[in-house]
Amino acid sequence: MSFDLATYPIWLNLGVFLTGACLVWFAGNRLAQTADEISERTGITKALAGALLLGGATSLPEIATTVTASGLGNASLAVNNLFGGVAMQLALLALIDFLMVKGALTFAAPEPVLLLSGVLLTLQIAVGVTAIASGDISLFGYLGFWPWVIMAVYLLSLVAMNRFARNEAWVPAELPETPGETEKKRQEEVGFKSPSSLIRLWAGFAIVCSLVLLGGFLVSSTADALAEQTGLAGGFVGATFVAMTTSLPEISTTAGAIRLGGYTMAISNIFGTNSLEVALLLPSDLAYLGGPIVNAVDQSVVFMGGVGIILTSLYLWGLLERRDRTVARMGIDSCWVASIYILSLFILYTISGTT
Repeated sequence: MSFDLATYPIWLNLGVFLTGACLVWFAGNRLAQTADEISERTGITKALAGALLLGGATSLPEIATTVTASGLGNASLAVNNLFGGVAMQLALLALIDFLMVKGALTFAAPEPVLLLSGVLLTLQIAVGVTAIASGDISLFGYLGFWPWVIMAVYLLSLVAMNRFARNEAWVPAELPETPGETEKKRQEEVGFKSPSSLIRLWAGFAIVCSLVLLGGFLVSSTADALAEQTGLAGGFVGATFVAMTTSLPEISTTAGAIRLGGYTMAISNIFGTNSLEVALLLPSDLAYLGGPIVNAVDQSVVFMGGVGIILTSLYLWGLLERRDRTVARMGIDSCWVASIYILSLFILYTISGTT
């Protein structure tokens, strides 16, 4: 039996929304810790571990919210959650730079693989924007063509990153001091003295994944109802409130990496998560029964995709120059990212309007 959440009071839907958000935060934090331990024990390269384990784990809320919104027929909420999440998480990286980094974040992360990761992310977003601008055709029933192309680009990107991480052709000439090594060793001692097997780790990983998915389902279902009850457009809600909530695991994971001095892991976590988010157009298309999903979205999705390209390019600029200069307690690139993101929200609200 189906039920319409829009018929329930706003305060009840808001309470369920906040409950789902809290579940995403706490479960996502534990999930990231378990994924990190699995990567250490299996010997997976850091680039691939960041893109698959951390990126995949912290993207579970986006999977839940996007597939749920697509199943409900709200294409704008689903796709704006993805493209809005890309921009928002880059802005959160700027916030973490402001709160936790003494100096410019991109100066403290000298790994060249981050450059390749950012370029491949930009490529994926550009393909997504191209797909929406050109329209899609049905291949099998209601399924479109472009989401399969984007997923293929994502998988090829993982292969390229793993190969580049093992055979880096670029070596940074100036390496900054990495703080937090003592704390990192202490955390490793605490985290790895448990005799738990890999099977137990994977089992725990699966359980926490389920909790994150549950939280994402609650967030998406109530966000759709709140958009209808408040009169806000689904695209604006998806690109702001839902994207912010589903970004909670990335915040906790990135902040934890910064505390341990893992600046490279912090940036690669965001880049890797964003790459996967764009690839989630495929499961969104599978869940949306109204035809190819890219044909059902509005111009706000294209706008947020463009913002994602701009913000990623700014961080790539910072990674290439690696200047240890700050403005308002953050790197110059982070300052530009934060400013442009805030401006983009005003423009997005104007584009989306109200229902």
